[in-house]
Amino acid sequence: MGDADITLRHLARRRPEELVRALVPEGCPIEVLGWVDSQVTSIERRLDKALRLRIDGEPRVLHVEFCFALRDDVPDRVVEYLGFLFTALRREAPRQPVPPIESVAVVLSGGKRRLPATGQRRIAWPGRPFSGVRFRIDAVYQRTVAELRARGSMLWLVFTPLARDATAAALREIVAEIHAQAASAEERAELYTALLVMATIDPWGHTLYKELVEMVEDKEEGLLRRTPIIGEMISEAEQRGEQRGEQRGEQRGKQQAIVELLGRLFARRLGRRPTAEEERSILERARTIGPGNVEDALLDLESEELVRWLAEPIRTP
Repeated sequence: MGDADITLRHLARRRPEELVRALVPEGCPIEVLGWVDSQVTSIERRLDKALRLRIDGEPRVLHVEFCFALRDDVPDRVVEYLGFLFTALRREAPRQPVPPIESVAVVLSGGKRRLPATGQRRIAWPGRPFSGVRFRIDAVYQRTVAELRARGSMLWLVFTPLARDATAAALREIVAEIHAQAASAEERAELYTALLVMATIDPWGHTLYKELVEMVEDKEEGLLRRTPIIGEMISEAEQRGEQRGEQRGEQRGKQQAIVELLGRLFARRLGRRPTAEEERSILERARTIGPGNVEDALLDLESEELVRWLAEPIRTP
């Protein structure tokens, strides 16, 4: 999902409690223990999409998959991911039972027809009892602004531009709410950036992006441009992608914008710009394995390990 995926994963890392509260049964005592982090990340770098929890005192794991749309390959991705996740949890504590795992696909766009509450991937033989994976579907784009606000946290406010009844007036209230409740300018910039990235998806054709930019700028007097955080980088990359898309073709422009974003993320991790050879490696890896996987490596690997990874031959999945 490019910039949307990077934005949401960054916010989820910063606000795991807010993510969890809306996705687990109400009224249960919940303790968030942290993101799954294991040796299996050398194979599958996206294990930070799974959270360790304690619900009613019992260990649980919640896997959250952000999906641009509920495409046919989403169930396959859930099955594949759960295989990596189960392996990771089993290796960490080989003598302990693997905690129960639940998967939720948070869907950002799609058709008007109401999506089902659950999805599944059957792997059993035809005619045999069901064997496979079932997962929950949270189609946030099919919800109303009021439903998203009722989840009671600023994390879910950033999804309001996706709501089927989103209006300029409603988003003006959201911008004001973030302005009033965020603890710092950095936090406001982070949330506003995510709000703008969600507005670019525009599943209902509301075309509120430009108005939302003006709202944020009027409220914050250029805060997004002044705050040096990853959210600003994503916003800038998205805007550059639109400009290049008009001039040289949308797909090529967005790809180059994401590559620039990854280069800047490298600089923030290592304290220097990538060399020409490292830039070429970042570009080729983004084309070969996808910008999301490269972003995972830039966030997850230690400095020396990251430099070695960029110098290695590219292994196609």
